[in-house]
Amino acid sequence: CPVRAQNDTEPIVLEGKCLVVCDSSPSADGAITSSLGISVRSGSAKVAFSATRSTNHEPSEMSNRTMTIYFDQVLVNIGNHFDLASSIFVAPRKGIYSFSFHVVKVYNRQTIQVSLMQNGYPVISAFAGDQDVTREAASNGVLLLMEREDKVHLKLERGNLMGGWKYSTFSGFLVFPL
Repeated sequence: CPVRAQNDTEPIVLEGKCLVVCDSSPSADGAITSSLGISVRSGSAKVAFSATRSTNHEPSEMSNRTMTIYFDQVLVNIGNHFDLASSIFVAPRKGIYSFSFHVVKVYNRQTIQVSLMQNGYPVISAFAGDQDVTREAASNGVLLLMEREDKVHLKLERGNLMGGWKYSTFSGFLVFPL
């Protein structure tokens, strides 16, 4: 498919596997646009993950005292920046990221509180504590400015989570790099 030059008079045919773009600037969507109007999307701009938990989450079962909520199945992990073993997402580059989570409490007359942690500090929380409901969900979502190597995970502040058929989920993606 030919690409038109700036004056739109003569097509330029690109062939081969590698394109070097000079005198260019990044655009908001992660693409690079050259002075010729050629747009090349960077593969590193594709970052997304979604993980589920298929078993109950009891604090007594945890192997450490951080109260990190561990997930046991990854549905999507584009870029491989979500580590299933630690259940921590590590930002590959500076940018705006979107995160959401959904958790379900286990027992009647129990309260749960879950926080999304960025570099060890709580950013947002969700709470479910209706005493007359056997199962209740807590959800939240946020856009975060993250630097390269920033880390995000979920922390169970109190209560127990329902596992079962993948009731608890944690997802995130890069909205755009900066």
